Amino acid sequence: MDEAELITKYGINIEALKKEQTKLAKELKIKDSMDFSLATLFGAVENICVGNQILSAIIVCDKEFNIVEQQYFLDKLRFPYLHGFRSYREMPTMVEAYHKLTEKPDVVFIHGHGISHPRLGLASHFALATGAVTIGVAGELFEETKISKDGEDILMGKEKVGKVLKSKEKANPLYVSPGDLISIETALNLAKDLLKQPHKLPEPLHMAHKYAREVRDELGLK
Repeated sequence: MDEAELITKYGINIEALKKEQTKLAKELKIKDSMDFSLATLFGAVENICVGNQILSAIIVCDKEFNIVEQQYFLDKLRFPYLHGFRSYREMPTMVEAYHKLTEKPDVVFIHGHGISHPRLGLASHFALATGAVTIGVAGELFEETKISKDGEDILMGKEKVGKVLKSKEKANPLYVSPGDLISIETALNLAKDLLKQPHKLPEPLHMAHKYAREVRDELGLK
């Protein structure tokens, strides 16, 4: 579907959205907003699209991975899937689920990109919308990025925008980048600290994935 068709069918102006993403990205603060060694509550969001609906499920756990709170929000899909524009499709429901929490986490893991997005990743956009500290964990890279020669850093041109995390033997690596209010190194360290074998993803994300599937099945979404 080209841009003219998107405008006709959905009223979506791709160039306007790109400009908005670029403008919002200037508001990001990629530095530690607290001493994260003192963090006690960790959140994660998982989104599932079923038919014309989207389910966002969020969990909050402690350092021992005990569930502190779980919430979800179900809504109608109002935006098509477009590569590079996931936040316009998924973020509104994520924000609603987040605002239902009575126990706000110190940091939220998002299955997607932070600043390793060429303009504004889902983790970063969600952070700006909620004020939450976020970390993006993705399974693939954008073509605008590359891996450093030592295999450790994600680069956008010459700028470091994230880290490569080999979380599980014989599995593809994960790509970790800060969303907002946290540094690249701290984002990587927290992702590492919250791994639990045999799971590939940081445990809060694994728990959110499990919870989302449970809610989907309980609601009978197909």
